[in-house]
Amino acid sequence: MFKVIKRWWKYMTAKLSGSFNERADPKVQLEQAIMEAQEQHRRLREQAANVIANQKQTEMRLSRAMEELEKINGNARQAVLMADESTKGGDAAKATDYTRAAESFANRLIALEAEVENLKALHLQATQAADQAKHAVQQNSTALQQKLSERQKLLGQLDQAKMQEQMNKAMSSLSETVGDDVPTLDEVREKIEARYAKAKGMSELTDASVETRMLEIEQASMNRQAETRLAEIRAQLGLAPPADAAAGEVGGGTPAAANAPAQSPAAEPQPEPEPGTPAS
Repeated sequence: MFKVIKRWWKYMTAKLSGSFNERADPKVQLEQAIMEAQEQHRRLREQAANVIANQKQTEMRLSRAMEELEKINGNARQAVLMADESTKGGDAAKATDYTRAAESFANRLIALEAEVENLKALHLQATQAADQAKHAVQQNSTALQQKLSERQKLLGQLDQAKMQEQMNKAMSSLSETVGDDVPTLDEVREKIEARYAKAKGMSELTDASVETRMLEIEQASMNRQAETRLAEIRAQLGLAPPADAAAGEVGGGTPAAANAPAQSPAAEPQPEPEPGTPAS
């Protein structure tokens, strides 16, 4: 019984959804889709801002810890020097006090060194996360701009479709009716064209995943142009290429040398002509 009710509920939901989609205004649905894309981009920017803020906070904490570490290190060195001077001066009490202070500074120094190492690891992770967040925002921004450009195109097509529908309705009123029981040729043609248009629409929706590949190709092209521009700037400044680029050039030379054509053996010397023999 429960399965029957569940199946009936799904059927009614699908039926109502189909009726709603048939009667809904495509222009309103298009605006809803654009608004949802803009809202998603806004949430993505907020999340990326939080990630970048975490990276900045970790960087500030690391800077403060390193400054305090340097300060404690200097205090510990000064305490050791003062303890040594008191020992040489014969003041055992001061030497003991300075030695205890130096030990306290040393304990604090050890704790700060461990904290600095942890902050360095956290800062590295936060930096990587911030870079990924920036890349995600940039890629989503490109996709949003393309959707906004596509909206204008779709609105134009929608207006054309409405005009065409009105024209079809006007032309259908001029069609001759064969009879109440037999459909007219125009009615049959409209039915076939509607099914054909719907099939073409489903095919276009199936091919919609190509847009993601196009975005990746455009992003890769932009990255390639940026790398080429950086290489030109390094060449103008007289700087050596990065280590990975130099390694790639060195590694690329090996196959070229291996594929170089083998040198032809030296030509054998021709025997000298005997005296009195005419030269060829």
